[in-house]
Amino acid sequence: MALFMDIHRKVEGLTADAVAEAHRKDLDVQHDYGVDYKQYWFDEDSGMVFCLVEAPDAEAAARVHREAHGLVADQLIPVQEGVIPVAAD
Repeated sequence: MALFMDIHRKVEGLTADAVAEAHRKDLDVQHDYGVDYKQYWFDEDSGMVFCLVEAPDAEAAARVHREAHGLVADQLIPVQEGVIPVAAD
């Protein structure tokens, strides 16, 4: 599975409640596509939303948003999780 960060720019009428509801809808359908929407971040003032998603591919991640609520990301970027090295004693 690949990890992606999706970016939504200038979402009209963005509120904390609206983003939470859209995320809930993603969770309701994500398993149909083998996708796991892990977390989201947002800024009401700019209308930006960022979603961290694990998916077989970018299209599967986009399909979940499309089916769940129609708010498809403007950009979907493959990312890797950073690991903080642990010092040996």
